[in-house]
Amino acid sequence: MSREIIRTDRAPAPVGPYNQAIAASGRLIFVAGQIPLSPTTGDIVGGDVATQTEQAIANLTAILEAGGATLADVAKTTVFLKDMNDFAAMNAVYAKHFEDAIAPARACVEVSRLPKDVLVEIECIAVV
Repeated sequence: MSREIIRTDRAPAPVGPYNQAIAASGRLIFVAGQIPLSPTTGDIVGGDVATQTEQAIANLTAILEAGGATLADVAKTTVFLKDMNDFAAMNAVYAKHFEDAIAPARACVEVSRLPKDVLVEIECIAVV
């Protein structure tokens, strides 16, 4: 299986030993979890889960586009929430980004802590 690194400056640079995304065999793109960091400043965007979800999805979108994909190509997402009570607000933002596509399979879990103490992190797998 061939693997290709996908990188873009339109999303935050990795802050550890990982890549923004990996394309496998030219058909699957595995996008690392994206938190609501501004790709230009590196600062956390927003203090509420809705604003943070918008930025996390913007980061996912930029990385997918760098790999020749869009949100419409996403087959699976995993959403990590600091507080499951934020599910409805996150889901409202998430739904508007996937309304024109076949909604991907999704898991959503509450976690005790996320990088930089953000409220949400989202990862995805796309098929192109």
